[in-house]
Amino acid sequence: MSTNTSRSVRTPAVASHAAAGRRRPPLVLLLPATAAALIALLPLGYLGARSLERGWDFTWDIVTERRTLELLGRSMGLTAIVVSASLVLGISLAWLTVRTNLPGRRVWAVLATLPLAVPSYVAAFTWISAAPSLAGLPGAAITLTFACFPYVFLPVAATLRGIDPAQEEAARSLGSGALRTFVRVTLPQVRPAAAGGAILVALYVLSDFGSVSITRYDTFTRAIHSSYQASFDRTPAAVLGCVLVAMTVLLVAAENRTRGRAGHARTGRGSARPPVRLRLGGWTGPALAWCAAVAAAAVAFPLATLGYWLTIGNSGFDGEKLWSATVATVTVAAVGAAVTTLLALPVGVLSARHRGRFARLLEQSVYAGHAVPGITVGLALVFFSVRYAYPLYQELPLLIVAYVVLFLPVAVASARAAVLQAPPVLEDVARTLGRSPLQVLREITVPLAAPGIGAGAALTFVVIMKELPATLLLRPTGTDTLATRLWTETGAGAFSGAAPYAAAIVLIAAVPSYLLGRRS
Repeated sequence: MSTNTSRSVRTPAVASHAAAGRRRPPLVLLLPATAAALIALLPLGYLGARSLERGWDFTWDIVTERRTLELLGRSMGLTAIVVSASLVLGISLAWLTVRTNLPGRRVWAVLATLPLAVPSYVAAFTWISAAPSLAGLPGAAITLTFACFPYVFLPVAATLRGIDPAQEEAARSLGSGALRTFVRVTLPQVRPAAAGGAILVALYVLSDFGSVSITRYDTFTRAIHSSYQASFDRTPAAVLGCVLVAMTVLLVAAENRTRGRAGHARTGRGSARPPVRLRLGGWTGPALAWCAAVAAAAVAFPLATLGYWLTIGNSGFDGEKLWSATVATVTVAAVGAAVTTLLALPVGVLSARHRGRFARLLEQSVYAGHAVPGITVGLALVFFSVRYAYPLYQELPLLIVAYVVLFLPVAVASARAAVLQAPPVLEDVARTLGRSPLQVLREITVPLAAPGIGAGAALTFVVIMKELPATLLLRPTGTDTLATRLWTETGAGAFSGAAPYAAAIVLIAAVPSYLLGRRS
């Protein structure tokens, strides 16, 4: 009786969702979603056209010249170091805080996520200002490792909480020690999550501009910016951008193949039992020292360094510049987040409610901009505005377009997840009562998905506020954000002058980050 009742309750919602997937998407969603996709594809079109502007031979000469191969080796070398170190830090901290009786494990877990609130170029500023000898590969590797390892820690910790401990207990009952059990049983189960975090770290490192510029380590992004500034010929910069995009595509494809082969789902019935936490015993002291060392390097050291430079730099503090940069930062981030969220909403609704080929194409096109570094997006929009829309050059609308291209996937992912949680049967009922597609969107879909959409907007605000390379190229004349002021001061070696801007970035980013943390 109860089974039939449950089936009768589920069937209308399932049928409604299936019908939504077959229903033709309304124009009120298709038109803005298509516009968003075209905006996202704009940088890729620029790269292709500009790279071939002087013929295949010229493009091939740039790709194969010694300087390009050196940049390729340096970029991939830095990526390999940061990914490897992030895997060690992320997996070890996740295992200690989830699967052992580590004292204060919840506090250590929170500290392991806090580096996400500190932009990589702020961390680079703190390390280089304290130890100028770290300039180059050591500084870039240290900075990016401590900024990126939470991307591995978070998914691995979530996986460790969810997997069934029965296999680990069986391995230990057969005589395997804790280390052997971890390597042969636990590690294969967390490999997909670790691989997903690793690809995020790799993409972050390849597209990073601020930290490698402050640490003065030449990679593709820094070379592209130098090429843009040094010559009126933008073709070499575009070719280097194409090489960088090709590298990201290859990395994403490799990660997808790895993810497709992995599979460690639990096959038993019922709920998984919580694991018995491993007693560290004599290893408690070294484990605490390891967690404390990571927290000190990733969180305490940057904050202490900022405090030091703020203390000694009070005499030269320019409050007016700080205030104007803060207002500009909040303004462009708020406008950018609002426009990005509005364009992401129709794409998110289409991907959640309509599973047709065109809807999937639009969603995939939106994600194309995520593979293009900010410096390349900036170059593309400079080229577009100078050639076809000169009044927009170095004006706020063009900067907002750059933010849309770069961060539309962040808002789309949040909107799609929020819409999927809203029951589609309510939208069908509204249609049967004569509501138009626009009215259904405004009166049913958006109100139901509003909390998730708002969270996506807050996250978009944070990432826009920290963006550096595109803002450097496209900001309106005479306008400086906190990020660009920090970059200017560190470029001149004025560390005490840069500290207030770095501290303001961290403080402003902490507010929406805290709200997002409370919501989750």
